[in-house]
Amino acid sequence: MSEPIGRTHERGVTTLSLDAAGTRNALSAALVSALAEALTDCGKDPGVRAVVLTHTGTTFCAGADLRDPPDPDALVALLRQLVELPRPVVARITGHVRAGGLGLLAACDIAAASAAATFAFTEVRIGVAPAVISLPVIPRTDPRALARYYLTGERFGPAEAVRLGLLTTAADDVDEALAPVLDGLRRSAPQALTETKRLLTTRVLETFDRDAAELTALSARLFSSEQAREGMTAFLERRDAAWVV
Repeated sequence: MSEPIGRTHERGVTTLSLDAAGTRNALSAALVSALAEALTDCGKDPGVRAVVLTHTGTTFCAGADLRDPPDPDALVALLRQLVELPRPVVARITGHVRAGGLGLLAACDIAAASAAATFAFTEVRIGVAPAVISLPVIPRTDPRALARYYLTGERFGPAEAVRLGLLTTAADDVDEALAPVLDGLRRSAPQALTETKRLLTTRVLETFDRDAAELTALSARLFSSEQAREGMTAFLERRDAAWVV
């Protein structure tokens, strides 16, 4: 089995690429573990000034792998690791982001997407809720705007993702948009970056401290429910769930 995380390094910036094309970079137990390991290495390496989190293929992340889902506690730990990492994490998106993938996106410090990107909180359509990913999503987004997409599972584009607060910027050429960002990070003192990130993530980490246990329990309860079993089966069989009217 190939490594689900690709790694490259250039001038202080390590790029981690989700690279599990067969599952559209879904959050499997293996991918979550590999990404956590790669982030740990980045956090320990004094030569890493910043991390870019990106993807291969046309999908950044399809959400949880329904055939091999990660343990909710492991997903919480990964999201918290992204938020707490003593290096800025920049998301680079050129494809589709669904469900749990939006948790990864929200946990990053800066996020940019191309015009080809699409987004959707699809949990409600398979009988569950965006529980664990709410830990980074809710503190960083507009609650009134977010309610529509949490409740309906509708697809939306980059401009709307910027309005919600999920993205920092959207551009036709995402690499051109990120060039000044990465240049700025390379010019910034490592200690200053670490402490500034700490200032910016205080509220998000307070949410983890307060709500992680409750949301992990909610996720586990919903995923084991009868409606979730029907919703996931319908999704895998490419049909409408029984409740669709």
